[in-house]
Amino acid sequence: MPLLWVLRDMLGVRGPKYGCGVDVCKACTSHLDGTDIRPCVVPVSACAGKAVTTIEGLADGDDLHPVQEAWIEQDVAQCGFCQPGQIMAAVALLRRTADPTDEDIDAIANICRCGTYFRIREAIRSAAAKM
Repeated sequence: MPLLWVLRDMLGVRGPKYGCGVDVCKACTSHLDGTDIRPCVVPVSACAGKAVTTIEGLADGDDLHPVQEAWIEQDVAQCGFCQPGQIMAAVALLRRTADPTDEDIDAIANICRCGTYFRIREAIRSAAAKM
């Protein structure tokens, strides 16, 4: 059983979205021990003894994560469907590289039907400067 089904259907976690089920859209991006994964294709059995983090667990209490703050400041969200996955992918990217290039950011490859890619780039750069 995919982790996404457990998160959404059994635990009621709504941040990771079901978009494709085949690791293409990346709307479900979450973290497994701090590494970005797509729960739509990760079997729940692969998560035993590991920490799963979704967008719901990203903020530190009442304080938003710097990437979440940058998303608001840069007005990235339009419909909002893909935003949790994009934010989680951006956080993972910034953990790997503190000063990502446009190519690094584009490699995240989250699909956004609203086309906010320029603002996504700006938000990631803004968050990188704060982290």
